[in-house]
Amino acid sequence: MSTTNFVIDKPPRAGDGLRGLVQNVPVTEATAAPSALDTGLQLGAVVQTDGTTFTLWAPAAERVELVLIADDGAQRNLDLAHTGESWTGFVPGVGHGQRYGYRVHGPFDPTHGLRFNPAKLLLDPYARAVDGTLDYGSPLIYDSSDGDSAGHVPVGVVVAPSEPPPPISQPVHWGETVIYELHTKGFTKLHPDVPEHQRGTYAGLAHPSVINYLTELGVTSVELLPIHHFLTEPAIAARGLPNYWGYNSLNFFAPHAPYSSSGSRGEQVAEFKAMVAAFHAAGIEVILDVVYNHTAEGGFDGPTLSFRGIDNRAYYRLSHGGTMYDVTGTGNSVDTSHPQVRRLVMDSLRYWVEEMGVDGFRFDLAVTLIRNERHEVDTVDHPFLAEVAADPVLGRVKLISEPWDVGNFGYQVGNFGTPWSEWNGKFRDSVRDVWRNTSDGVKDLAYRLSGSSDLYGDDGRYPYASINFITAHDGFTLRDLVSYDHKHNEANHEDNRDGTDDNRSWNHGVEGETDDPNVIALRKRQMANLMSTLILSTGVPMITAGDECGRTQHGNNNAYCQDSALSWFDWTLPSAWSDQLELTKKLTALRAAHPTLRQWHYFSGQPVVPGGRKDLSWIAPHGGEMTEADWYDGNLRTIGMFLAGDALRATDAEGNALTDSSFLLALNATPETRQVVVPDASWAPAYEVVLDTSNSMVTEVEAGATVPLAPRCLVLLRAL
Repeated sequence: MSTTNFVIDKPPRAGDGLRGLVQNVPVTEATAAPSALDTGLQLGAVVQTDGTTFTLWAPAAERVELVLIADDGAQRNLDLAHTGESWTGFVPGVGHGQRYGYRVHGPFDPTHGLRFNPAKLLLDPYARAVDGTLDYGSPLIYDSSDGDSAGHVPVGVVVAPSEPPPPISQPVHWGETVIYELHTKGFTKLHPDVPEHQRGTYAGLAHPSVINYLTELGVTSVELLPIHHFLTEPAIAARGLPNYWGYNSLNFFAPHAPYSSSGSRGEQVAEFKAMVAAFHAAGIEVILDVVYNHTAEGGFDGPTLSFRGIDNRAYYRLSHGGTMYDVTGTGNSVDTSHPQVRRLVMDSLRYWVEEMGVDGFRFDLAVTLIRNERHEVDTVDHPFLAEVAADPVLGRVKLISEPWDVGNFGYQVGNFGTPWSEWNGKFRDSVRDVWRNTSDGVKDLAYRLSGSSDLYGDDGRYPYASINFITAHDGFTLRDLVSYDHKHNEANHEDNRDGTDDNRSWNHGVEGETDDPNVIALRKRQMANLMSTLILSTGVPMITAGDECGRTQHGNNNAYCQDSALSWFDWTLPSAWSDQLELTKKLTALRAAHPTLRQWHYFSGQPVVPGGRKDLSWIAPHGGEMTEADWYDGNLRTIGMFLAGDALRATDAEGNALTDSSFLLALNATPETRQVVVPDASWAPAYEVVLDTSNSMVTEVEAGATVPLAPRCLVLLRAL
């Protein structure tokens, strides 16, 4: 294909005569933000006392026009000056609320990765707010059309600086963290106490009734599904459905405008900050689920909205012929092996911490971010890992990786190293298998209960590197996990082909809802077993919103496109499922009150102090410690875990070793009652039953006694 330069023949517009007024005024040191790759220019729209400086990184462009958009859609097109790899200019009289975009001129040669096309109005990658929607029915958003896409695409909004929200009064140590994963819109869309115009918004999340619920539940940190401004993929929109989850970012700085109750001309920024302030005042952290691995521009034939038209070859991983190298399953993959792309990500992360007040990040498909220029996974020397580890701003927040993508060698659980914590998919799989009675014994479960030292103990990390979870937004809810053997995703209009088939679920004899009281009772006990295992295991528990009160998606395990009651939090459930809710509150309270149940250091199987008890002992059904034969018994589904609290490795504020109660955790995942022997008095003389998911055990048991452990139950005993 021959190289073609597209030039738009635009009629005169109001403001075109202002081209000569554009001044090339470099950003001063006072207004420049520090950057890992500081070029002397702060990218984006920087508001100053008498105007705004606009700067766009576009090193391969031949010309860049700034487009100022009036309320009636009229455009002022102003040429920016070329300086180094960027294009910049100061526009007097322009300030907060001004809508804008860019037209970037250069060669159009898709087979060589060049996608310049000034017919496409482009969103500033550094825009702090986004206004407008995508016209999915217009061909003007694609490369194949040379018509003006203005009016059919979202645009940037100039946002003046404002005070960040106050920090949380008492930072939450990793060892005390309990994460609650929720959807900003879905959590409050049906909340009866939230004013109707605020339901499904940042303001709705900040409502006192919502925050009180979370505080009473005992969570310390909310993890919000993506709130970077995102779009629905055209193919999904063509089915009449939206992208509900938000894993399709268009911009990495702007809060998603439709989640704002107050407006989209910068009001979304203020509303987000107010939400963070409300959470911080209640002692709750805000963690963002961030999607830096791909963008909303999709595959080779996707819309040209921002990055593609600015420098396609820098921002995206490309294969021969200019096609997208996709390890995310979305059509494109962001190339963080490029220094400027890393700068974008790092600038975005620091912005959300320093200006928006967030307390941490969960990185979607994080393995994509550590692929090198050859698209190979590099867990040792990738500069992204080095820059994150060395950054003083990111050093004070929580960093969580989803340690996989869909490319070659994409499963990297346990391999991210410090300072990362990781979603522990092996915890999820192991615990599900044990409770549905399909595991190969209990040896893998023992690692998961005790902090997964096999994954994280060899690289200087602590047990809180393991983010333990049973469910997440992606997959069955906890109630559906015990109610369905198979996915039921027909509502997604993909002929039930989407979503995983590896659910490790069990319907307990009936597919879906039932009136059978025996099935219902067993399902509720299994939900209690799963929630108890999650919160009492060493590591950081993550609860999926609604699992504490029986939320169901009726078997849909991939509700990414269901912006409806199927996905929204049903606020009639907390009273209807009060037993599960109260159990969850009890578990989080136990965990908060007892450092024995939330240890910050790995167990050694040895006494912490001379002459003391082992910090951890594994108890077989016969009452003695597990033998090698027990560990390799593939049919064993009953085990005890003795946690000594008389001397812990953690210390208090004065540096003194903490002490606490000792606990014996026992579980029986088989369908039969097991006669188990309580350990002898060398561990403890007697125990009181603190928790019993079967509600069948006596309140106290003596050392050495033989007691029945009910089928499919978990018991927590405190040593007396």
